[in-house]
Amino acid sequence: MDILKRAKEVIESERNGLELAGAAINDNYLAIIKTIENCQGKVVFTGVGKSGHIGKKLAATFASLGTCAIFVHSTESLHGDLGMVQPEDVVVMMSNSGETQEILAMIEPLKKIGCKKVAFTSKEHSTLAKNCEELLAYQLEREADTLNLAPTTSAVIMLAIGDSIGVTLSEMKQFSSQDFYLYHPGGSLGKKLQTKG
Repeated sequence: MDILKRAKEVIESERNGLELAGAAINDNYLAIIKTIENCQGKVVFTGVGKSGHIGKKLAATFASLGTCAIFVHSTESLHGDLGMVQPEDVVVMMSNSGETQEILAMIEPLKKIGCKKVAFTSKEHSTLAKNCEELLAYQLEREADTLNLAPTTSAVIMLAIGDSIGVTLSEMKQFSSQDFYLYHPGGSLGKKLQTKG
């Protein structure tokens, strides 16, 4: 195996996935931006596995850019953490397949709580998509590994789409560098912003 050639192919595969994701941005995306902008509570990201890891990162990004957000692990949600979700929240339910059992088990309790649910999936006709008020769907031709199994391209796409929403919302709110510094006073970024202030 040509190791360097294969490494480049993986990056190319993920790049192609991002191009597809960008081309698929449509009115559903706009509706979700508006839903989150008008949210009176917080944005709750939930998922398991690699989608869960991406959800944690997106919650942190949204929060640092001025949109109140948390991550609730789907499995833990079924053992008490659903108490973190309130009726005024928007819950972004992340599952590439749209059939992840831990995610689907949350649907009925979330309906009773009364929050708005957004399906974030590559399968627009999945059980998850059919049971959420809004759909954030993306195209996935294949994962980057030869088995077409490891969440690679799908994870990169979820991250990029989520980042695009978080950044767009911050600009709509006219989020400033001083606002960013308020939430991020530590580290090299905090030091850089303090110097500017």
